[in-house]
Amino acid sequence: MGGALEFRVLGPLRVFKDGAELQICANRELAILASLVLNANRVVSVDRLIETVWAGSAPRSAWRQIAICVSRLRRTLGAGAIETSSPGYLLRAGADTIDWLQFRALVARARGEEAGRDREDTVQLLREALALWRGNPFEDLRGLRYDVARMEESRLEAMEACLELEIELGHHHEVIPELLALVAECPFRERVRAQLMLAQYRAGRRAEALRTYQETRRYLLEQIGLEPGPALRRLHDQILRDESALMRPPAHRPGTGLVVPSQLPPQVLPFVGRNEETVALDVAMRPDPGVAVPGTMVVSGPAGVGKTALVLRWAHNRIDWFPDGQLFADMGGNGEGPAPEPDAVVDRFLRALGVPAAEIPLDQAEKLALYRSWTARRRLLVVLDNARDSEQVRPLLPGGANCRVIVTSADPLDELVARQGAHREFVRPLAAEVARELADMLVGAAHARLGAQTVTDLVATSSGNPLSLRLGAARMCSRAGPRHDLARIAASAPASSSCDASPPGDRQPT
Repeated sequence: MGGALEFRVLGPLRVFKDGAELQICANRELAILASLVLNANRVVSVDRLIETVWAGSAPRSAWRQIAICVSRLRRTLGAGAIETSSPGYLLRAGADTIDWLQFRALVARARGEEAGRDREDTVQLLREALALWRGNPFEDLRGLRYDVARMEESRLEAMEACLELEIELGHHHEVIPELLALVAECPFRERVRAQLMLAQYRAGRRAEALRTYQETRRYLLEQIGLEPGPALRRLHDQILRDESALMRPPAHRPGTGLVVPSQLPPQVLPFVGRNEETVALDVAMRPDPGVAVPGTMVVSGPAGVGKTALVLRWAHNRIDWFPDGQLFADMGGNGEGPAPEPDAVVDRFLRALGVPAAEIPLDQAEKLALYRSWTARRRLLVVLDNARDSEQVRPLLPGGANCRVIVTSADPLDELVARQGAHREFVRPLAAEVARELADMLVGAAHARLGAQTVTDLVATSSGNPLSLRLGAARMCSRAGPRHDLARIAASAPASSSCDASPPGDRQPT
């Protein structure tokens, strides 16, 4: 590359080469460059570039015009800056040469400091990240409006997190002007209004805090016909009662860190096959730091087919994707005993996330609002195993765009798929060769004594159901003899049981 390039997109797009600013005035070239910079080191298809430039009204010569614009950009930026890579183009750039990537890296570091409870350092990192913003990015590029919305949401989340920590640190006087400006900028963000009310109250301006609530309530009723949410109403009640807890910042002990729940049950072993299902989970559940979109996957199939074994295998192998924790609940959909109510599961989840029991509201709506607040900025995996129906699941979906939820159920949960846009993967019985591989692993050293035909009979009678295989193999190994009727043993394995993978007396969820 013929010189060091630097790209600034947190405001009007500016490009520097060896410290000198390059002049790129053509709107089409700016749009193409902006898209390439936002997707640095990733291929951007020509079709996507066409959409970025013309926003749905592209001419028939669009492909040729894109090629011409890229050629001009290459001459401006220097050789090697933009590569051709099917089905489009790729911009090679280091993370320290794009302010958007610098912003994201600083916010990620701040999250790490917050997890370590070093709030002063967290605030400093967030302030450093926010200082990179110079204005509104890509104001005249309609084709990048969704990218702009994503970037703006990241900025607002960082600002909210920073101001919240400043209030906790006792800087409530200093942040009130910023909060007033942020409320004016984003009047529908109730979290910002709650922060303003709390800062005003701690600054001794109780009447202003109550007026802020009344203005919020009036604005929401006039604009969208809704009352403020449960969290804001609860704060209003606390201010009216002058609750002493409002003047106390959250308990902080250096070095203790946030509670990171790790509730996944052990994997079901041995495990074979399910490659296609694993890929489907990877595609649907992979966190994308650049695109914050919540993801839910329904894993359905008949009892005993290995739904839970698959999910636990995948979750343990992808545990590094979810550094803020993994929550697990058996929803009791197998009909064996009463199923837990969502309200009780939320109680357990909140305690697992570190919320003191005394601070969990009794009101169900407030409790769910608190759960979504606590999960809003965490990278969590929530596994809801053995769900009965969609109504049982919906209240337990977290509020964070970086959270992922996997639901296993014998029911296809069509309503959840329709209402929440959940992905779905249907788990089928094992193919014959995979079932044979699992049977050989289960039988192990006893294979030579029992004989190949015995194992073949077990595979045949199981019909590819992993639970039947596991239970049949366990009984065979414990009781098998020269005259043992293995077909009867395999057939006796309760394929309709909810236990995917464990022998009697050591039940695992499905």
